[in-house]
Amino acid sequence: MASSPDPFLPSKPIGSLKQKRLSNGKISNWFEDSFEFSKNYGKQDAIEYTKKHVGGSFTIVRVRNTIFFLSFILVMLLVRVFYIQILQGEIYRGKAENNRKRNIPIIAERGIIYDRYGIELTKNIPNFSLVLTPQDLPRDTQEREIIVKKLAELTKKDEEFIREQLKIYGNYSYESIVISEDLDYETALSIQIEAGSLPGINIQRGSKRLYIHPGSNDDSVNYSLSHIIGYKSKLSPDELKVLYKNGYLPSDTIGKAGVEKQYEEILRGIYGRKQIEVDAKGREQLVLSHEPPISGSHLVLTVDAQAQFELQRVMEKYMRQSGLTKAAAVAMDPNNGEIIALVSLPAYDNNEFSGGIDVKTFDKYLNNNDQPLFNRAIGGTYPSGSTIKLGIALAALQENIIFGTTQFLSSGGISVGDWFFPDWLAGGHGMTNVRKSLQDSVNTFYYIIGGGYKDFVGLGVDRITKYLRLYGFAQQLGIDLPGEQPGFLPSKAWKQEVKNEKWYVGDTYNLSIGQGDLLVTPLQIASLTSIIANGGILYKPHVAKEFIDPSTQKITKFSQEILRDSLADPDKILLIKEGMQDCVTKGSCRRLSLLPFSSAGKTGTAQWNSSKEPHAWFTALAPYEHPKIVITVLVEEGVGGSVISAPITYEFLQWWGNNRL
Repeated sequence: MASSPDPFLPSKPIGSLKQKRLSNGKISNWFEDSFEFSKNYGKQDAIEYTKKHVGGSFTIVRVRNTIFFLSFILVMLLVRVFYIQILQGEIYRGKAENNRKRNIPIIAERGIIYDRYGIELTKNIPNFSLVLTPQDLPRDTQEREIIVKKLAELTKKDEEFIREQLKIYGNYSYESIVISEDLDYETALSIQIEAGSLPGINIQRGSKRLYIHPGSNDDSVNYSLSHIIGYKSKLSPDELKVLYKNGYLPSDTIGKAGVEKQYEEILRGIYGRKQIEVDAKGREQLVLSHEPPISGSHLVLTVDAQAQFELQRVMEKYMRQSGLTKAAAVAMDPNNGEIIALVSLPAYDNNEFSGGIDVKTFDKYLNNNDQPLFNRAIGGTYPSGSTIKLGIALAALQENIIFGTTQFLSSGGISVGDWFFPDWLAGGHGMTNVRKSLQDSVNTFYYIIGGGYKDFVGLGVDRITKYLRLYGFAQQLGIDLPGEQPGFLPSKAWKQEVKNEKWYVGDTYNLSIGQGDLLVTPLQIASLTSIIANGGILYKPHVAKEFIDPSTQKITKFSQEILRDSLADPDKILLIKEGMQDCVTKGSCRRLSLLPFSSAGKTGTAQWNSSKEPHAWFTALAPYEHPKIVITVLVEEGVGGSVISAPITYEFLQWWGNNRL
């Protein structure tokens, strides 16, 4: 069988065949020109063969393209390395460090709130919360679901609630999210042990605000302080979006009402920080650095907690007797604007809101028609009734429309065209000057000095509203509590625009006796009474007295602020004050004459609904010679000031005289 020809051998011989006898006697054959064969054929045909089979795949163009491609890949790798290592180096380094290191906030101790005599009104009590850190949760969806189910089992929370929390706060990946709070120590410890193998779950130690209600007894609880102190509760997602850059955390609480909200920055303090090293599950392994927190400042109020409780107790007693539920009262120092007591009824228990409130309890408050969360003392707006006559009379005296000797006949009312504007007393009060007008609350006197009658020119609506604004009406007085309302003063332009009606003299008459569209707050009536008590100064009312640095014990006082002064001549203010004293000695305020010290007052009855009883007002100052306290009481649907509000004022002032005067 013929073998395949060697591809490297030619198909025909080259040169002549020669023979030679070797030394061993054998014959050897070779080509004479074999040297030339190995020199030329082996070289030439091998080159041609290589060109044909190898050179056909690696052309010069392909080699160049390959080199260009490899160079491009190398350049891209170098660019990517430069971008990651140089341009984004700090970011990726930070991410890597975050996987190993954590900055844990250390919550500052919140400042304590005290009353003016040092009675403690708040405490900070330790509590524990179960929290999770989204960054430490598994990336795998199924593994995450296992954690969620286990967490729901441990906390007795709905799984959907936990998923919703992760959805809401997922962007704050390195911060702790509170899943269950206010855990007792034993529960917190057992959960910590059981959840020890679960990544991202920890027990966080913090503090909860406890609100103290001094003066409480079996008959009454001093919950009215809640409207002053307020409460702190968990940040809402919307609040967190705004405040996160200021250092607030998803697990934080914040003042939501009262001075807790008003003075949040002072009370909160400055958080400390602890840098720790963690393992793969986010568990603390080593403390790397520690920056201690700075406690919040203590806040001392102008409020007298015992006086607050006594005023609430007396109000509730008379209201129970009359079957009434809604009222407000303000007691203040007329010489500096300090609030001594501020009661709004019904009240609420701010401890139910501390840290968070369950839906059932919150609905109980929201669905209460008496609105216990509403601070009527500064936010309720009502027709003033005859208490506004203090301001109308002072304005008329200051404008020299009337004098101390000016008198008008009260015969039961006045008629204007088809309209009759009555006195409250049938047949009238006879000849009446400014003192008697306040003593007996004579409407006719105020109809005339307010709107004019026959040939007598009264103040008119423009001058009335001008002076009432000077006295603090139709504006916020600026008390350091959230929720103050400005009230309302009607005008010709307002009536034309809103009601599409012109202003009549009857509108001025109604305004002059505190009826119609006029709306005021109890705080504004107390401030008007203070102007009479102190000789013509309108102070900015306030509940904060001073704050104390807990580290240095340095005391910083809140300075009193005068909004307006010299509001009337002293002799004209004295006439108003004398008229108020006459009300006590021989008028509708006679209940106060039983006090062991002198006083002055003014009643008010405000019509507001034709099918319901009028609101009952009473405002007073004491002692008469050098007033140290002003008190204003409003009872919704209380019939008349002398019926319920005056007895409340009398009983409170009796306590105040025995304990504070």
